[in-house]
Amino acid sequence: MNNKMLESGNSSENFPSKPKNFIREIIDEDMKTNKWGGRVHTRFPPEPNGYLHIGHAKSICLNFGIANDYNGKFNLRFDDTNPSKEEQEYVDSIIEDIRWLGADFEDRILFASDYFEQMYEWAVKLIKKGKAYVDDLSADQIRGLRGTLTEAGKESPFRNRTVEENLDLFERMRKGEFENGEKVLRAKIDMASPNINLRDPVMYRIVHSEHHRQGTKWCIYPTYDWAHGLEDSIEGITHSICTLEFENHRPLYDWFLDELGIYHPQQIEFARLNLSYTVMSKRKLLRLVQEKYVDGWDDPRMPTVSAFRRRGYTPEAIINFTDIVGVAKRDAMTDIALLEYAIRDDLNKHAQRVMAVLDPLKIVITNYPAGAVEELEAINNPEDPSMGSRKIPFSNEIYIEKSDFMENPPKGFHRLVPGGEVRLRYAYIIKCEEVIKNDKGETIELRCTFDADTKSGTGTSNKKVKGTIHWVSAKHALNAEVRLYDRLFTVEEPDADKEKDFIELLNPDSLKIIPKAMIEPSLKSSRPGDRFQFERLGYFCVDYKNSSDEKLVFNRTVTLKDSWVKSNKK
Repeated sequence: MNNKMLESGNSSENFPSKPKNFIREIIDEDMKTNKWGGRVHTRFPPEPNGYLHIGHAKSICLNFGIANDYNGKFNLRFDDTNPSKEEQEYVDSIIEDIRWLGADFEDRILFASDYFEQMYEWAVKLIKKGKAYVDDLSADQIRGLRGTLTEAGKESPFRNRTVEENLDLFERMRKGEFENGEKVLRAKIDMASPNINLRDPVMYRIVHSEHHRQGTKWCIYPTYDWAHGLEDSIEGITHSICTLEFENHRPLYDWFLDELGIYHPQQIEFARLNLSYTVMSKRKLLRLVQEKYVDGWDDPRMPTVSAFRRRGYTPEAIINFTDIVGVAKRDAMTDIALLEYAIRDDLNKHAQRVMAVLDPLKIVITNYPAGAVEELEAINNPEDPSMGSRKIPFSNEIYIEKSDFMENPPKGFHRLVPGGEVRLRYAYIIKCEEVIKNDKGETIELRCTFDADTKSGTGTSNKKVKGTIHWVSAKHALNAEVRLYDRLFTVEEPDADKEKDFIELLNPDSLKIIPKAMIEPSLKSSRPGDRFQFERLGYFCVDYKNSSDEKLVFNRTVTLKDSWVKSNKK
């Protein structure tokens, strides 16, 4: 069995034309005025310091969806400006995730590091204009002089170095003559500016660390604020779409571009995606991985795209979710139940129905011939008749869920009880005649009879019962491991309590492993990534990480309905 199976998204199928939003209205107006010569060119600029999460997926869907609808171009550009935190593993995972979503960047896989020489030359240009200087202050000292929202900052004692001295020091910084943190290059703007981002921001810092692409060629690296607008300019981006936290940085990007006199893209900000019962900070997600609270970046409890893929989410469902959330100008919390709804809605249409028993209770049907096997017809998906049907074996020994039998049931319990009847899905009506218990008084087996005239679909009896339960033939069932994943945190906003470590809010029941579930034999040929609805139990996916030819492992994708709110209000 393959360790991993990935389906590729298709841009034309996954990204139908989207409804209007304020960003599209801006672009419509730009097209009318021919502002960019009829061009639309967007980009997604991830930092390769972690795996993509659902917030990034929203940005990808937005940027590619716009480019796709306006017959434009979409770039994948890595902002690889911090070698101490970046790895090739992250680059590879990001490319894989974007392709899986179906966003087509064609051959445009670009890197900020490819522009380092140009950025350096532009920095020299600002130094020569007297608009940048080398500062000897430490990071803490620079922060201490920066000021506050109500108090102006103070100038560095090195701010008025001559152009010649700054050029010499900056070149020596590049040659590696100084240690980490010994010097930085800062823009010379306005230490009294009401926008703190304009108070002489750092443009370059010294980092003696090997770069995943450039090796040891460079020991000075551009800050994100310096590189961001320059990269968009170099690539001819028309609409630089960013999340709201970059709104106050826009004047700085404008200042750099205007001072250099180079191509100036238009930046537009939108609200980032915040999802309940999870965290979206890469730093916090990295901690979960490094301290082994989860099984890697693709642990199905994580909010990463690779985790969603492993859990059985579909690209179409994620894209539909981002459409439902929409594009707003103000940050808000999105209920994770909305994401789960989008997953259910998609899988309900496409996932094959099968039967599995997670907590088996054996039933012996005493009046059914021992050793006889009957092939029954089961519908694969009533939502899609084209999926056809399959044969499932029936015999005198079956398994049902323990929870589908109660000796002293509450009112409204329409499943199996002593002396009661229930229908077996796609099979017969059975009646519980005897309850077998062990020495501890625990029910270990039921003896039942079946009514041959009640065969599903072809029976001659008009007998009706209120309950229908799922089952598997004991002689034919396959053993499988089933992993029941739930929400990662116990509270809606794990980041809200600043006094408490978010680790303390982890849900101890976010993973329950069932080592010996019983599944119908048709699942023997299932492959990693295959998705199913286990009737009455939820949607499940074959885990590509832990499954093998000898062992099938299923991850629960999502329950059949949202029971979280109800269960947590008891």
